[in-house]
Amino acid sequence: MLTRQTFRLEAKSVAMRPPGPRGLPLVGNLMDIRRDALGFFTECSHRYGDIVGMRLGTWPAILLNNPHHAESVLVKNHSKFIKHRVFWRHVVALFGNGLLTSEGEFWHRQRRLAAPAFRAERLACYGEVMVRQTSRMLDGWEPGEIRDLHRELLGLTYGIAAETLFDSEIKQRAESIQDDVRAVIREIASRIVRPFVIPDCIPLPGHVRYRRVVRRIDRYIRKIIDEQRARPTGSHGLLSMLLSARDESGRPMSDRQLRDEAVTLLLAGHETIALALTWTWYLLAQHPEIDAKVAEEVGRILGGRAATVGDIPHLRFTEQVVMEAMRLYPPAWFFGREALCDFEIGPYIVRKGTTILISPWVLHRDPRFFEAPAQFRPERWGTGMSGRLPRFAYMPFGGGPRVCIGSRFAMTEAILVLATVTQRFRLKWEGEKPIVPLPSITLRPKGGLRMRLVPRRTA
Repeated sequence: MLTRQTFRLEAKSVAMRPPGPRGLPLVGNLMDIRRDALGFFTECSHRYGDIVGMRLGTWPAILLNNPHHAESVLVKNHSKFIKHRVFWRHVVALFGNGLLTSEGEFWHRQRRLAAPAFRAERLACYGEVMVRQTSRMLDGWEPGEIRDLHRELLGLTYGIAAETLFDSEIKQRAESIQDDVRAVIREIASRIVRPFVIPDCIPLPGHVRYRRVVRRIDRYIRKIIDEQRARPTGSHGLLSMLLSARDESGRPMSDRQLRDEAVTLLLAGHETIALALTWTWYLLAQHPEIDAKVAEEVGRILGGRAATVGDIPHLRFTEQVVMEAMRLYPPAWFFGREALCDFEIGPYIVRKGTTILISPWVLHRDPRFFEAPAQFRPERWGTGMSGRLPRFAYMPFGGGPRVCIGSRFAMTEAILVLATVTQRFRLKWEGEKPIVPLPSITLRPKGGLRMRLVPRRTA
């Protein structure tokens, strides 16, 4: 029997549906997303406004292009939404039930266990590792060489994550695990745009490669866990904390859960920081006057010595450069949620099961919030703009209860690595055509980023 409230919702949803692009039968708008996801989402926001209706295969979806609507979903009504199951089913074999994918009270418990490893007092120790490992990388660079900077930074940030979070020196495994991560991301990217699920047990070539790579990553992670267990007590890394953690019944975390959390923090963490730095140097290479300004600040503040966490408040322009790079090229270029119940957004009723899409790529380039949004202007962050922006107009680390647990860690690492490299090298982009951003799970540079290493002239 229809109640008055139900009738009102039914009438409203029939009379008012979000405008949006027409899709194809069965696949909906997935082909548009597959061809050019960034361009498609941007065009939808320009043509249809703040709330855009679309379909992902047979699933209804809504793209939100207003920070106030994003805040409603991610903060004010976050309990009415979960991470989108249609998307995360593609990565369950890799990330399992870790912080990235888990929900509810289980996620709250795991987050509480992991939080101490990211407290401010630990950043000083982490900063020493970040600078030391960056200097080690630079010792292997020769002036005039051309290197794929994205690949170099993936190896660096992987080693930093391994040592800071897991007290593990696994630099020798960095090359192979980078290849494995790239292979996994390629396979997941192809799965995201499928209109239907093909179980992993179906022996498609991509599925066979995917399962093989996941098994290798499992072996890497188990080796890290075994190494940690063999160490004397007293380590302050995240893995040590998780190993010693006990639930309300006194039971330790299962081996499977340890594996899931370690994979999530090691792989997801190092990938996003490497991308933020890759795009930062891509932009600096196109704006030598801004690169020179960073070098001047680094030289003035550090005076030739190694950077520390205590220097970060004084490296203000360096921080603004990183913030602006993440505005233009946010590593996490979209977020997905799934409605657990009927929900009202603006004048529309969102039905239970609807996918909610929020794209920092679109929000960060909205001229309502950013003057000359396509231009690289780090100085815009030095005018108190952060305090004037709507809360979710800039969200490189997400927002709400599920904001990235390592956001402070990431910014610390990005600033210290940028400052340390700037002391010794200027990176000159060797490409002829603009780098194409490749949106999959993260926003990667298609084909890498080839840079020539030019030594800095010191005073």
